[in-house]
Amino acid sequence: MRKIINSTFITLDGAVEDPHLWPSMGEEGAQESFDIQVELLNHCDAVLMGRRTYESFASAWPTRSGDVYSDRINAMEKFVVSSTLRNPTWNNTDVIARDPVAEITRLKRQPGKNIVQYGIGQVSFMLLEHGLLDELRLWVHPLIMGNKGPQVPHFRDCLPTRMNLVASRILSNGIAILNYQIAG
Repeated sequence: MRKIINSTFITLDGAVEDPHLWPSMGEEGAQESFDIQVELLNHCDAVLMGRRTYESFASAWPTRSGDVYSDRINAMEKFVVSSTLRNPTWNNTDVIARDPVAEITRLKRQPGKNIVQYGIGQVSFMLLEHGLLDELRLWVHPLIMGNKGPQVPHFRDCLPTRMNLVASRILSNGIAILNYQIAG
């Protein structure tokens, strides 16, 4: 069975929104980070997102090409959980508008590589609640957003979930990548 792996950038105070607007971590570690992201994509053949993450990605990635990451993500099959999104413009995108638990369960049972989920929010919480998320990779950025960060705890709407740390890596720019397997 395919695994669903969530990969999310997060700050020390729990901000996950708009990481492209966060203060730069500089060039140190950029290639290392890129290589890790490409490796993840190469082990996956589909992308799963909620509507907000889709809109953010769809406004940026289709305009990029010529590097292995851009070319790979643009070519991959993409699934967006949304009851409001109509006519997605990013190629190879299907909208899951009804019964996302059943549809995602069906996707996991299909033959193929793993599925990467970007963004963490209601879709992730639904996956956790129904035992569909297998791994959470948090890219912890050594930043505190303070009053520009989250106003409420980001995981407040998530059910209590036990995880086991299965791998960790510190990049030269201070980002800690923590790979958790969902327990139980």
